[in-house]
Amino acid sequence: MARIFCVANQKGGVGKTTTTVNLAAGLAKIGQRVLMVDLDPQGNATMGSGIDKRKLELTVYDVLLESAGVAEARVRSDKCGYDVLGANRDLAGAEVELVGVDRRERRLREALGKVSQDYDFVLIDCPPSLSMLTLNGLCSAHGVIVPMQCEYFALEGLTDLVNTIKQVHANLNKDLQIIGLLRVMYDPRITLQQQVSEQLKDHFKDKVFDTVIPRNVRLAEAPSYGLPGVVFDPAARGSQAFVEFAGEMVERIRKM
Repeated sequence: MARIFCVANQKGGVGKTTTTVNLAAGLAKIGQRVLMVDLDPQGNATMGSGIDKRKLELTVYDVLLESAGVAEARVRSDKCGYDVLGANRDLAGAEVELVGVDRRERRLREALGKVSQDYDFVLIDCPPSLSMLTLNGLCSAHGVIVPMQCEYFALEGLTDLVNTIKQVHANLNKDLQIIGLLRVMYDPRITLQQQVSEQLKDHFKDKVFDTVIPRNVRLAEAPSYGLPGVVFDPAARGSQAFVEFAGEMVERIRKM
């Protein structure tokens, strides 16, 4: 039975897509069966997994509108070692088309339930806003992984996200919880980042993952080659950190 996790943060530019594709690749590397779901109309996680979004015949859009199932729409990324339920610009229209339909916030959950036995992990890359797409992701998930830069404004955005998760937990998905906060793009030479990191650990305690993802040029370069950093340059510090994080995720899930 798959464990389903959203990678979410209402603040943009914090590394959600980088976290999703590299965690997926890291989990695949240590022998886990992984499905990566791209819920962002920009399709960056799809492209970053070596899949050309312009050539997809079926996407998550078709799954949400129930014109296709996950088993039909998923594609294999052989380079990365995991399956992809991709997205492209069509997905932007789903917001409007879902407004008047039944079970609109539960459609992804029901679709993923049909392939749950095929995977150990399902990772959902959410857009940086609280939209119907994000709501579908949160209603599907057992938990939320929150990538965070150790900066002041990131703390401000975290408060909003925690409130959103509480509301979804109370009204739509009793399973939903914050699995952990992942510190990304971390530079230990910057005093402010050290201070914010300590504040996070003081306030959220064991909800903060031990693994820290360093600021790393190779991770930033990898998307231009259509690959996660873990695949593009396995020896890079950032790539090794994501494989370490994948191991920590597996351990954390075993203890839940």
